[in-house]
Amino acid sequence: MDGGHDVADDVARAMAADILDSGRCPPRAGLAFTGTGGLPSVFPVTEFAAASVGAAGVAAADLASAGDGRRRDVRVDRRLASMWFAWSLRPTGWRPPSPWDDVAGDYRTSDGWIRLHTNAAAHRAAALRVLGVPGGRDRVQRAVAGWEGAELESRVVGAGGCAAVMRSTAAWASGEQGRSVAREPLIAWEDGDRSEAAPALAGGARPLEGVRVLDLTRVLAGPVATRFLALLGADVLRVDPPWWDEPGLVPEVMLGKRSARLDLRGAGPRGLLLELLGRCDVLVHGYRPGALDRLGLGADVRRRVRPGLVEVGLDAYGWTGPWRTRRGFDSLVQMSTGIADAAMREGGLDAPKPLPVQALDHGTGYLMAYAALEGLRRRVDTGQGSLARLSLARTALLLAGRRGTGDPGPLDPEGDGDLAPGVEDTSWGPARRLRVPLEVEGVVLAAPRPAGALGAGEARW
Repeated sequence: MDGGHDVADDVARAMAADILDSGRCPPRAGLAFTGTGGLPSVFPVTEFAAASVGAAGVAAADLASAGDGRRRDVRVDRRLASMWFAWSLRPTGWRPPSPWDDVAGDYRTSDGWIRLHTNAAAHRAAALRVLGVPGGRDRVQRAVAGWEGAELESRVVGAGGCAAVMRSTAAWASGEQGRSVAREPLIAWEDGDRSEAAPALAGGARPLEGVRVLDLTRVLAGPVATRFLALLGADVLRVDPPWWDEPGLVPEVMLGKRSARLDLRGAGPRGLLLELLGRCDVLVHGYRPGALDRLGLGADVRRRVRPGLVEVGLDAYGWTGPWRTRRGFDSLVQMSTGIADAAMREGGLDAPKPLPVQALDHGTGYLMAYAALEGLRRRVDTGQGSLARLSLARTALLLAGRRGTGDPGPLDPEGDGDLAPGVEDTSWGPARRLRVPLEVEGVVLAAPRPAGALGAGEARW
């Protein structure tokens, strides 16, 4: 391995150490990296991908060792990790729709740049209502050009939409929300209640076999987390409202899961969700602060219904500060935190430059999986539940705090050897899946079922 790759592995190890230091149990497994090349970016995206996957792998290895105490080695393929951060599914004879709405994207304002996120119908309607246009990229472009960025961002967000002005890293760091996020830990932990009835874990080759995971997340970090838990053997049940869909992303993230629909605004469905919660081991959700409380599912209710619950929550812009309830997505957080601006300036470009993949989403997903596994390990040791909180904005600090390691060279082209054996019979047609980028000694990483459509199953264990 040449010096450039040695440096890249050092960066990946340092980032993995930052993640593992945020846990509650000292790691026991060893972690190594393989593979060459990297994604093109001024930030160490490939190293971050390898580090976040590796940290989740270490937690999985330590959980698998709970029964026998054996130290297990973990190995991450940096190249495959980079590829999974983009798209792991290879459809055969069909193609999912684009995940992006035709209006979504970056627009020049009178004083800079703004990004509109309009994939959800309600968010699209809010942005168009503020701009006073019926749609169409050209019309939106002309309308946006007449606005100052901060004013348009404020108006769109106030109308229930999603938008983010491109800020520099310095502007983000000096602003009130940036300062609030900087004070937050990478993973914020709280102790939960103890449970004498917490089940023993399977350990061994399928360490999460028998573990029930209630998934209340949507694009994209949360579904990445629960996909990883499903690969470890967990019974993952995703619950969505009747009106929600993610046609461009569901085939990618529903591997290994079951799915049902419940309208939690009604008392009956809410009661059914509480029954599911009372019999689950892990709750993963992406609700903004206060949202579960408004549904009658506040923290006190969750703890009463399920003592010993391992809970992992995700927010976009952090859990403190004035933006803690603001809607956000990976591409918006890249704009807000200075990532898109830094890449533009260092690349000598004249427009925002996003990361080559949605690394904040994918990386935070593996951090959430890591937190769930750490919570389960601690419950095995103490019988105590836990709450872990993460955010895309805090993850952005982990990535943006380092620059790339020079030119590692491109990733080798994909070949047949990169595909897992067998055909995945998804709800949309046959497909192949990339090999999992992670090897955990003595653990089988495999999904019990192919990716399926949202709402295809029943809301039951």
